[in-house]
Amino acid sequence: MKLLFASDSFKGTLSSDQIIKLLNESAQRIFPGCETVGVPVADGGEGTVDAVIAVTKGDYRKVKVHGPLMEETEASYGVFHGDCAIIEMAAASGLPMVPNEKRNPLNTTTYGTGELIKDALDHGYRKLSIAIGGSATNDGGMGAMSALGVRFLDAQGNVLTGVGSDLEKVADIDVSGLHPAVAEAEITVMCDVTNPLTGPDGATYTFGKQKGGTPEILDRLEAGMKNYAAVMRAKGMDVENKEGAGAAGGLGAALCGFLKANLKSGIETVLDLIDFNGLLEGTDLVVTGEGRIDWQSAFGKVPSGIGMRCKAKGVPAVAIVGGMGDGAEKIYEFGVESIVPTINGAMDIEEALERAEELYANAADRTFRMIRVGMQMK
Repeated sequence: MKLLFASDSFKGTLSSDQIIKLLNESAQRIFPGCETVGVPVADGGEGTVDAVIAVTKGDYRKVKVHGPLMEETEASYGVFHGDCAIIEMAAASGLPMVPNEKRNPLNTTTYGTGELIKDALDHGYRKLSIAIGGSATNDGGMGAMSALGVRFLDAQGNVLTGVGSDLEKVADIDVSGLHPAVAEAEITVMCDVTNPLTGPDGATYTFGKQKGGTPEILDRLEAGMKNYAAVMRAKGMDVENKEGAGAAGGLGAALCGFLKANLKSGIETVLDLIDFNGLLEGTDLVVTGEGRIDWQSAFGKVPSGIGMRCKAKGVPAVAIVGGMGDGAEKIYEFGVESIVPTINGAMDIEEALERAEELYANAADRTFRMIRVGMQMK
């Protein structure tokens, strides 16, 4: 019997590696001598770089970059298979990097994300995967493109720095200095949102409030974003209504428009990078999961991505989860055959978090015992 363990972390309590350890211990108790394989996975959010590097036996590059407020900081990205790099924009331009009292999307920039991309290109990496969740920015990706050599000019020909407040000032774009290696690069953007660049469902009005935007600030940014989109369109980059263009405060639009990147589901990208289909060969059962499963889990999350791969290969999958929310059963349509919550009695959230490891081990035992019963049935 071969068991494959591929669960997302339970944020704040259990890492993917801890979960793999607990599953392995439980499997050996119930099925002594069984073959187990464990791979950490993520859906393009926090932990994506770590998951891919762990499976591919890659390495990390540390780079001095500028944070969302142009402060000097250090960020890292992953490299593997010789010419591949994986970057989390949150490492350089993430919301947690900005103190609450300083959060204002007029003032933040993706410049540091561009510096990570530039470093990867400078060092010969030509297959780039970029996870763009968790941004502190609403600059349309101007900062990142500035770091890669694009010049954004105001009506007087002055070069703009690339913060959110510059969107309304853009009058022209000079791409002649764009990093030459972009033409040789294959860039994939991990993106699970379909928001356009502008409009009521666009970057500004959908995500700007959580980044510190007041109604007045958001109205100003939206007007600026429309101006920016018009200038991009005049330069042959019509991305305003492209699905995913509004991701990460418009960074999705810049990556597609200037770098000709392809947008792809985060979990699908990760599963491809770690050759998950190859790992399924000869596997009898997959155990996946996440901290809380609900109707959203069917859309670009780890359980649905894993489940669909398993379904295509005819391999049964079950999910061990911290808790179940509304619509959790929808995951059954996506190749996951059963859900096993770790909570085994009445308790408050504090107790559940404190006992996370114990509760997970108990749920794993219950899962494997039930599978053993099924194997014994005639």
